[in-house]
Amino acid sequence: MRDRLNVDDVCVGLYTGSRDALRPLFELSEDSPAQLDSYLSAGRILVALHGADVVGHLQLVGADQPGVVELKNMAVREDLQGLGIGARLVRAAVDLVAAEAASALVVATAAADIGNLRFYQRQGFRMRAIERDAFTPATGYAPGIRIDGIELRDRVWLDHQLTAGVPTYYPAEAERC
Repeated sequence: MRDRLNVDDVCVGLYTGSRDALRPLFELSEDSPAQLDSYLSAGRILVALHGADVVGHLQLVGADQPGVVELKNMAVREDLQGLGIGARLVRAAVDLVAAEAASALVVATAAADIGNLRFYQRQGFRMRAIERDAFTPATGYAPGIRIDGIELRDRVWLDHQLTAGVPTYYPAEAERC
């Protein structure tokens, strides 16, 4: 499918189906089944569709601060990564929460995941904080997990500051499907 997929043919929309149907996508970006179980049913989901096929997703949940929304989980099918689908999902999420008067979109990722750090910064996110020893057996993560040759230990929080009510990218991107 990779050679037949044009990112312009992918639409992003709100998902109302079964979360269990999306679990394999969620598992691409969550290394702890216990953690995934704790938030799978939370918030809203945007999906990237190519025809009738879900090729990616992004989950938005409330954060502890007013006006702040968290991008909790996001993944694109492994065979379709690097084509711009993840960027489309992020643009749609930014526009959706900005239109709802949010002031920031935050995301957390492993400090070891250099690819994710690069991706989010390219989407306009900036470093916010480091949470040391966030990925431990006590928090549901198996010992010895390595990403890009680096032990999974610390969590990096990034944020994308928004102008409430002003879309950054494409107006109504999340309503295109």
